[in-house]
Amino acid sequence: MILRRITLLAATALATLTTVSCDSDDDATANNVLAPTSYSFNRGTETSVSYSGQSTRIAMAEEIKSAFKETTTTESELSNMFAHVAGSDDFSDADLNASDKSVRSKVAASADYFSSNATDAAVIKADFDGFISSQVNDIFPVWNNTASAGVPGQIQQAGGGTIRYVNEKGLEYDQAFAKGLLGALMTDQILNNYLSTTVLDEGTNRTDNNNDVLVSGKNYTNMEHKWDEAFGYLYGAEPDATMPVLDQDSFLSEYIDRVEGDADFAGIATTIYDAFKLGRAAIVEKNYTVRDEQAAIIRENISLIPAVRAVFYLQNGKDNLTTDPARAFHGLSEAYGFIYSLQFTRNPNTDAPYFSKSEVDNYLNQLMVGNGFWDVTATTLDQISDDIATRFNFTTAQASN
Repeated sequence: MILRRITLLAATALATLTTVSCDSDDDATANNVLAPTSYSFNRGTETSVSYSGQSTRIAMAEEIKSAFKETTTTESELSNMFAHVAGSDDFSDADLNASDKSVRSKVAASADYFSSNATDAAVIKADFDGFISSQVNDIFPVWNNTASAGVPGQIQQAGGGTIRYVNEKGLEYDQAFAKGLLGALMTDQILNNYLSTTVLDEGTNRTDNNNDVLVSGKNYTNMEHKWDEAFGYLYGAEPDATMPVLDQDSFLSEYIDRVEGDADFAGIATTIYDAFKLGRAAIVEKNYTVRDEQAAIIRENISLIPAVRAVFYLQNGKDNLTTDPARAFHGLSEAYGFIYSLQFTRNPNTDAPYFSKSEVDNYLNQLMVGNGFWDVTATTLDQISDDIATRFNFTTAQASN
């Protein structure tokens, strides 16, 4: 799965990337590109890496997520944060308020999946609008009431633990929103937009990259920048992305770290980072075969994240259903969001999501039948877990650790 012939550069050689001399038996492919030790690329003495827009959207998403727990927030305020307009006083950070970026504009907005599918894009955006509206109108008014089957309110974990705030079916809207956003924004933009040849090779991008034609006023080619923007949706909250530590935001960064911590999937974080580094180096070297091979590696491995975590939380929910419903519902709410995210994954062998929107909707409907989590059975949770695990070639047991 990992590119076979990678030569590591010493740290002192990072400033200039060159193609490895090929032995005679490798001349036909010439696919050897020197892999930098970190995601550090300069043109002259200045960096050529830029992904500030992605860092901004991650920061906006974090503040929106937090606002789901602030009962004084109005629907209008939360919706305005989601669909921010430059200059509006929506956030606590003045730089975010000044930004012309918004989270909503990039939800279900990839070139490959949604440029010709406005119908599904609109439905998906409406889902997130609905999570916001329902949290404010259905949950905030009953914040201090006790939840029960068919009745929204609060439910406390066993032993005086954390209080969860759920709808009438046991679903936490903040978890559905955040875990769904991991797919609809971060995963979709990385896998189906910025790493897409539709975007990387758009217009004159390849010719410009071949001739080192830079974006006006910038220190990068457009192709370099598009790859960096993909990188930014994962590493944009890192204090130093040349030495990422992960778990720096509540989205892909956190959950790649969680999956990495499972011995059955150890190494996935390095695999993803190495592919980002080598793909960017390949763009510098004008080697688009290597670039596209690395994009495929990233697609396969990032797609695993919502799948593994969906199964993990389905099983976590199942294990707590009878002994600790609040803990079970929290896990199942996270599973709901991760299942939602499966429609934005991308199988590099088919260029389609591992699960279609209709399949995802079917699983979510199964979870919400009747009184939802209050009624869901272990059999249903196992069946969905096994379906997801089988599609991705791991086992339910592996993901349940």
